[in-house]
Amino acid sequence: MRWLIVSGWLLILAGLVGCNVPSRPKMESEVLAPDQLLDFDALYGQNCAGCHGRDGRGGPAPSLGDPVYLALADDATIRRITTNGVSGTPMPAFAQSTGGSLTDKQIDILTSGMRSRWAKGKSLNGLNPPPYSSQEIGDSSRGAKAFAVYCAACHGANGTGGPKASSIVNGSFLALVSDQGLRTAIIAGRPELGFPSWRDDVPGKPMSAQDVSDVVAWMSAQRLKFPGQPYSPSSKAGQFP
Repeated sequence: MRWLIVSGWLLILAGLVGCNVPSRPKMESEVLAPDQLLDFDALYGQNCAGCHGRDGRGGPAPSLGDPVYLALADDATIRRITTNGVSGTPMPAFAQSTGGSLTDKQIDILTSGMRSRWAKGKSLNGLNPPPYSSQEIGDSSRGAKAFAVYCAACHGANGTGGPKASSIVNGSFLALVSDQGLRTAIIAGRPELGFPSWRDDVPGKPMSAQDVSDVVAWMSAQRLKFPGQPYSPSSKAGQFP
């Protein structure tokens, strides 16, 4: 009889212990290794949204969900920028081959996902934008005239700021953006900031490819040799004006 009672208690204890043993986690709750993540939303959210905004709507960096930008930059361009980054700007290299964390497959998923979700075939209304890059070197003197026509109404006569937009010749700004970045912004605009594209600066008069190259050359010529320097070259060391 005593043996039966002891056996019964042992069975009860075994059942209680068994209830506390954790079960095998379900597949959906398992954590994937970073290089196994293949979901566009998760990849974009972790790597791109902080600068380019949720759903590609723009933030500190330009909108990647802008149909004009996607019509301007082809897949090879987007893949190259994501892989290598842009030297001298806040855009880092993301590919593992260049020191980043993403595999080639993950970069392909980001590239194709942007195109399939945000590109719109009729967004240009039959107009062809100037090319993403140009072999033609712009002329800064012509660029000053083109700037007066297309840009001064918002950015001021000298680019130092106007009634609708801030300075675009600020030394710190120009130090953080490449010539290609300037070109892309002029062509695609920054719709999230109300900054018009190449076709909307002057109604009915889109900028030509040469106009864009010349304005970029003029803006590039405004860069300071030592951006951010808090004193004039003539000031003595340790003294500030």
